[in-house]
Amino acid sequence: MEPQVFLGIDVGKSDHHATAVNHDGKVVYDKPLPQSEPKIQELLKDLATKYGELLVVVDQPKTIGALVIAVAQQLGIQVAYLPGLTMRRVADLHPGQAKTDARDAYIIAETARTMPHTLRGITIAEEQIAELSMLCGFDDDLAAQLTQVRNRLRGLLTQIHPTLERVLGPRLAHPAVVDVLGRYPTPAALQRAGRGHVRTRLKKLAPRMAARLTDEIFAALAEQTTVVTGTNAAEHIVGRLAAQLQQLTQQRADIETEILKVVDAHPLTEVLTSMPGIGVRTAARILTEVVGKDFKSAAHLASYAGIAPVTRQSGTSIRGESPSRRGNKVLKRVLFLSAFASIKGDPASRAYYDKKRAEGKRHNQAVIALARRRSDVLFAMLRDGTFYESRPAQLVPAA
Repeated sequence: MEPQVFLGIDVGKSDHHATAVNHDGKVVYDKPLPQSEPKIQELLKDLATKYGELLVVVDQPKTIGALVIAVAQQLGIQVAYLPGLTMRRVADLHPGQAKTDARDAYIIAETARTMPHTLRGITIAEEQIAELSMLCGFDDDLAAQLTQVRNRLRGLLTQIHPTLERVLGPRLAHPAVVDVLGRYPTPAALQRAGRGHVRTRLKKLAPRMAARLTDEIFAALAEQTTVVTGTNAAEHIVGRLAAQLQQLTQQRADIETEILKVVDAHPLTEVLTSMPGIGVRTAARILTEVVGKDFKSAAHLASYAGIAPVTRQSGTSIRGESPSRRGNKVLKRVLFLSAFASIKGDPASRAYYDKKRAEGKRHNQAVIALARRRSDVLFAMLRDGTFYESRPAQLVPAA
């Protein structure tokens, strides 16, 4: 049914602002809305009773906007969201430059009324997808913290012993290196331990490279005999940072186990992983970014992911296509990496990649073109619940 009233909600942590406009553009409601289920229910029921079919539009469907969406869906009310970048551009078309919650809520409602094509649909979220989204979000946070701690640790090693950092810094992702730094956090501690103890320590977690890495460590230690100011203080810091890396790494491993359990239980996992280049972790990212959103066509999905080319034309001087700089960056990265992985295992993907390379495209351009082609197949697979079917590879004609 066509909406008779459009409720724009500028979401906030403790309070939202709600503005409703009717089909003729008249404001029928404009007040703050507490982040409270009873208050949200009361408003939605009241508007639906007074004006008929209601469309609720938010500017952020997750985190602080999740409760509004859930309550509306529970009441059987249509929901949608207006992407933030689109909202800001539409805001430039409205008079005034003030940035207030009331103005933003009105712009959301008015945009829903006058430009419905700018909205993104929201379907009822599955419990598994909601759980997976939280787990993946926490995994992203842990990954960022790991990168931060590793960079800090490399900075300290560079300060007190640059040569040693060149040996250990690039290997900080290996548990054996972190373990050794936790036990012997300074060059002096490594020297005191000696080759035998260091090699024995490394063998516990890295039996193959223990001897080679021990030789590299002591060769680096021999290149610098000067003790840099602050080395003694660094001993306590390096040890603590190494302990943090171990804890964060273990947490990521635990979260990964939980993610894999949820993904394995989802009915679409087998569909997704049937496509070459998509593993369980890649499927998890696709599920969190795609399921729950309403894509009308394969082109809509490609545009949302930011892998659809953008046409630029102005008179006769400017004419061509260029890669999009917009879209969902997480989904874009996942589709790019899965397309790249498929080149080795799927003859059809390899043939298409070679064809694009023969046309003069660079590597990244050819992979993006392949990702765009694969997104059409992915859309059909998700829509119909069908498994991937490889087509015979078409050989590129010789030049």
